[in-house]
Amino acid sequence: MPRFRKRNRDRKQFPLPRAAAPRWSDGLSDVSIAGDPTAFPHLARTDLPAHPTTVAGYARLVREIAADRARWEPLVRYDALTRWYARLETGPGYEVWLLSWLPGQSSGFHDHGRSSGVMTVLQGELTERSLTAGGEGSRALAPGGLRVFATGHLHEMVNASLEPAVSVHLYTPGLVEMNQYQASAERQRHGVH
Repeated sequence: MPRFRKRNRDRKQFPLPRAAAPRWSDGLSDVSIAGDPTAFPHLARTDLPAHPTTVAGYARLVREIAADRARWEPLVRYDALTRWYARLETGPGYEVWLLSWLPGQSSGFHDHGRSSGVMTVLQGELTERSLTAGGEGSRALAPGGLRVFATGHLHEMVNASLEPAVSVHLYTPGLVEMNQYQASAERQRHGVH
């Protein structure tokens, strides 16, 4: 007479209910092949941050990056000939750039093509000069403040201070064009003399 281990005996006493298997055209389904994905925590993660899709979400992301000094500070480099930049992050419909500015460095007057965005200064100070039909404006940007800009915004960023500066810029959609303009031509185009 065969001896059953206790485990086998228990199964016979309490049979497991059988669910009706779905009938797939090929007889197989993703679940029947790979198993239930929710049974594997790494496949059903719920702790992943959601990608931003609104101006408020983009602003929140820029603030989070600015607050995480350990994330961006080791990446900062300075270039005596031009502004230095590195892409920090990309997501669906956006990208984030880290820029450094030595005293006197400028972006020149430009727009961002189809992109709008959010930026903040991380250290130092930058000056934004903008041209509109209402005239030329200038504002100082210090760490902690956010600057939101729409598609077609025409401006120039300058490090007019005596100290290096670092900034973070988020563009949505990702920056694929940056149109440069001569300041005198833009003044005429916007009626500023």
